[in-house]
Amino acid sequence: MGLSEFLSSFIPTVYAEEEVVEVVEVEEQPAEEVEEEEEEEEEPEDPKEAIMEECAKQCPSLKHHLDECNERVENGSSENCIEEFFHYMHCADECAAPKLFATTK
Repeated sequence: MGLSEFLSSFIPTVYAEEEVVEVVEVEEQPAEEVEEEEEEEEEPEDPKEAIMEECAKQCPSLKHHLDECNERVENGSSENCIEEFFHYMHCADECAAPKLFATTK
């Protein structure tokens, strides 16, 4: 007696039945109605970009360090600027988070 036979003696086997799928024809809407619906469903503008730009201006020393590092890399340095980038983004995120949550509904 194999493992599968042993387990099947405790657990019954269930087989899926075939589902009947009905085909429903959809009436086409005139082009004017479709355009009106698309205009109504416009998503509101995301305020994150504007808030992040505003908050990034509040971290000038970290931006300066990041720019200096990027300049060194462009001039052939083998370092990366991940640490400087994370410090800069952390500063901007700390400023932006409360403002972003205040704009949510």
